Order: sequence, then structure tokens, then C-alpha cells
Amino acid sequence: MAMAAASVLALAACSPKTETTTTTTTTTTSVIAESAATSITSAEASVIESAATLDSFTGKWTGPEGTSLTVTPNGPDYKVIVVNLDGPREFAGTGIDDGIRFTRDGQTFTLRKGNGDDTGMKWLAGKKDCIVVTTGEGYCHD
Repeated sequence: MAMAAASVLALAACSPKTETTTTTTTTTTSVIAESAATSITSAEASVIESAATLDSFTGKWTGPEGTSLTVTPNGPDYKVIVVNLDGPREFAGTGIDDGIRFTRDGQTFTLRKGNGDDTGMKWLAGKKDCIVVTTGEGYCHD
């Protein structure tokens, strides 16, 4: 019997080794899980940053001679209203990395942030906060 008890004690002494392996595995799993969570957070942060940048496009922007452009959030997309001498026209816009894309008369345009000089329009020269549709068409906040 004494020998059996000694064998049980010797076997019990080996138990911490199994526990150490379990702890190591748990730690490795924990590190992998934390790494995955960090990656997801980085991706989400990128989306949030992009959305915040596009939100700076919203509002009414004025151009020369009574023209204007208004950008309004519309669910995940944007409503773009261009008012020119012929009257207002509405277009569906989609947010992309560097602006808001919309199609007018079969041609695709991307609204981009810029300044009055970027518009190529003498009426907007020197302005600081503008949206450029294309060279010769732009709108600014006064």
C-alpha cells in the first residue's frame, strides 16, 4: 500500500505540467483573439474615418451667378442637388475614398474637396473651402 500511495503522489507531481500546457495554449489563443479584435477595430476605424471625411461634404455650397450644390446624407449614400441657370437637378451620390461619385447626363463625376483656385473659376479664386466637380465647375462655402 505504501508503494501505491507513493505512486499516486508521484503521478500527482506531474499534473502541473499539463496545467502549464493548458495555460500556454490559453495564452496563445488569447493573443490570437486580441490580434483579431485589433484588426477588426482598425478596419472599423478606417470606415469611420472615411465617413467622417465624407460628412464634411454635406451642406449647401455656392457657386457664381446663383448656382449651388447641396449634399445631403441619404441612408448609406448621398443626395446631390445641383442648381444652375436651368433650375435644380437631383442625383444619387455614392461615397468613395476620396469623394462622392454621381452620374449626370451619362457622365460620371466625383465631388472632391479643394479650394477656389482648384475649380478653375475666377469667381471662386482665393476661396479656401470648396468642392470641385470638374475644372470649370465648383462651389464654395463663403
